[in-house]
Amino acid sequence: MGKRGKRSFSHLEVLLIVLFVLMTCVSVGLAVLIFVINNAERNSGPTISAPPRSTTVTTRDSVVYLIGVGRADCTGPLADAPLMGYANADQVAGGLHTRQYSRAFIVAEPDGSGRVVFVSADIGMVSQRLRLEVIKQLKAKYGDLYRQDNVIMSGTHTHSGPAGYFQYTLFLISGKGFIKSTFDALVSGIIKSIDLAHQNMKSGKIFINKGDVENSQINRSPFSYLQNPDAERSRYKSNTDKEMVVLKMVDSNNQPLGIISWFAVHPVSMNNTNHLVSSDNMGYASYLFEQEQNKGQLPGQGPFVAAFASSNLGDVSPNTQGPHCINTGESCDNPNSYCPVGGAKMCIAMGPGNDMFESTRIIGEHIYSKAKELYGTASVEIKGPIKFAHQWVDMSNVTVQLNSTHTGNTCKPALGYSFAAGTIDGVGALNFTQGTVEGDPFWDAVRDMLLAKPSNETVDCHKPKPILFSTGEMLKPLPWHPDIVDVQIITIGSLAIAAIPGEFTTMSGRRLREAIKKEFESEGTPGMNVVVSGLCNIYTHYITTYEEYQVQRYEAASTIYGPHTLSAYIQLFNNLARAIAKDTVKDLPKGPEPPFFNQSKLIVLLPKNPVDKTPENMTFGEVLQDVQPLYKLGNVAEITFVSANPRNSVEKMEKHTFLTVEKYENVLRTWKIVHNDASWETRFIWTKGAQGTSNATVEWYIPETTKLGIYRIRHFGHYRTLLISSIPYEGLSSEFEVTGK
Repeated sequence: MGKRGKRSFSHLEVLLIVLFVLMTCVSVGLAVLIFVINNAERNSGPTISAPPRSTTVTTRDSVVYLIGVGRADCTGPLADAPLMGYANADQVAGGLHTRQYSRAFIVAEPDGSGRVVFVSADIGMVSQRLRLEVIKQLKAKYGDLYRQDNVIMSGTHTHSGPAGYFQYTLFLISGKGFIKSTFDALVSGIIKSIDLAHQNMKSGKIFINKGDVENSQINRSPFSYLQNPDAERSRYKSNTDKEMVVLKMVDSNNQPLGIISWFAVHPVSMNNTNHLVSSDNMGYASYLFEQEQNKGQLPGQGPFVAAFASSNLGDVSPNTQGPHCINTGESCDNPNSYCPVGGAKMCIAMGPGNDMFESTRIIGEHIYSKAKELYGTASVEIKGPIKFAHQWVDMSNVTVQLNSTHTGNTCKPALGYSFAAGTIDGVGALNFTQGTVEGDPFWDAVRDMLLAKPSNETVDCHKPKPILFSTGEMLKPLPWHPDIVDVQIITIGSLAIAAIPGEFTTMSGRRLREAIKKEFESEGTPGMNVVVSGLCNIYTHYITTYEEYQVQRYEAASTIYGPHTLSAYIQLFNNLARAIAKDTVKDLPKGPEPPFFNQSKLIVLLPKNPVDKTPENMTFGEVLQDVQPLYKLGNVAEITFVSANPRNSVEKMEKHTFLTVEKYENVLRTWKIVHNDASWETRFIWTKGAQGTSNATVEWYIPETTKLGIYRIRHFGHYRTLLISSIPYEGLSSEFEVTGK
């Protein structure tokens, strides 16, 4: 075959080829432009930052993360144990309002290169001992997958959960010592929630949204807030942080998986007269969201998980009616929260409802409603690598670089006089006053004789705080306060979660958030959305600004590491942010490991359960006062049973309910459970009698939406004998009818 000759192109063909190339370039350019514009529109918003420029570009429907969510019961003993939060010796558990849950969220990169866990539990705060034990058990189960540096544990800060899960003496004394049943229930619940999240990992996406929650909070120390510089305060519309941050989690088919919300408010709608274990207003918001998403399921059941986590709530109260003298009705919104008649003990703030249950409902509904709105409109997608950094720090000895020429130091832990005054949400037992900047010779003498006289060094370090308890110098029988504290940041794309080990006030949280954001920006990672997550990993009381510290209200007196505590934390968290941004986390020193005291050394003040007894000729579960035969919508059905101590059931709480409300189904001729003890509509009230006897009252607040028909109430429990620690029993009401109004 001969050689093929060269082909030449006509002028027309050349022109057509050039036009084809030009049209192709224009089409590609337009496609790119449309993609960029659409992406910019999706990520637009006044307060939400899009992913950093370094994030890998992916298509709109691409899989970004593996996501797992899990929820598990962590309710502790419902009787005899003190409730943790108000430090009120008379506030002992005696029943159940709503259950406590641990909610876990795992987010991982698809290739497994980065993985983090966030846990929000319906407890007062996470203790160091609790965290160390959880991490220990996770290591035994998963090896090095879940560790100190990639697991955050946060408490909602309810003040109505059982105490007894600490290891430092101050918390042991105020909580009747170490209560193993409380501790074990929390460890088990947190571990199980993480297990469930781990087992249910699936491809999905995360969206972020922000918005203000109105009519749900006030600043309970406005006089302290006013000490902050005028120029700083003028940048904010309110003396509280009203902004809620919501993370919306969906699977690859855009089906809902869960939500994490952060909002700054104390869960103290349930006040210090309450004796029922309760998750309070934040728990109720979780309850409402989960019931909405898990339709037809009983509380605590269903795949969707909703966590309402704490933030910089240190000086933020849900008691929106403000402080008033309960004996005269006049306002006591003054620098000392003091009433002319009766003093500080009379100055108490009330919520928006007629009682604490209604206030809890109102505040919880406000929080839930805003979260639902933000969840529904969330459109800014979180994308990018997962990173994390953690250190242990001796907070009693941090040198702080205040400016280019001056340094300051943190102090050994100590509590001031105003700590004993309490707050307008829960006043102290004695008539101490907030805003005290001078000690009292009588109380100083009592302290020196019974506890320990503070050293001159500690006194000078904490000025102007007059020291009531020099806890950092009180070491018997075990240290009264921690020295070694966790600091931690995790980042998921453009989201940074700072795990703060205590209660930051409004302005303290703002300063920390701003500092971390600027640190990321200065190191080439602009546009980070920084969340301050409260009550994480260990409890160290409060953190005020330096200016707020000077007037020594309750929050300042409870800033245990001295006036430079906030500056120290800002410095430490900036170091973490810098290491993450520069990818030098491996160079961070691990820091001194905290102690894990032998359980045999922990104070135990709660006696073991006594043997349960019944009134003569009666049995456990027998009805003492039965229901009425007929109730209308909106009524309260009530029944009282012969019962036993609910502590006998604590090891079975996960699968046990103390009550059910059941409706008779005519077609199927069976009884269907419509409520249990986790339902908002029910209350379980336990009353201790004489010589080992006790009663249990079940209340059902019949909703207006209840289906008419025939109902009954059942009670379940366990009694204890000399030889057997837990024997089940149950009781049954008469049948009754629910009719319309």
